[in-house]
Amino acid sequence: MSLPLPPVTLQAARRRAGLAPGVPSPCISVCKMDAARGLCQGCFRTIDEIRAWSQSGDAAKLRVWEQVEARQLP
Repeated sequence: MSLPLPPVTLQAARRRAGLAPGVPSPCISVCKMDAARGLCQGCFRTIDEIRAWSQSGDAAKLRVWEQVEARQLP
């Protein structure tokens, strides 16, 4: 039995990234898509959000982060 993963938050990602510039990725290296929800089980992004991440500006990345955090609410 695996332990539940901690919530994916922008605050935690910024701690992991340290002083790296820009908006950090929500990726936590648990890359498995949930077919029913259409979301990665690790970072709670859609495949389109994952695909576009590296080409997106900070504002778009912050909008994705809002969605990531909202998708984890009960």
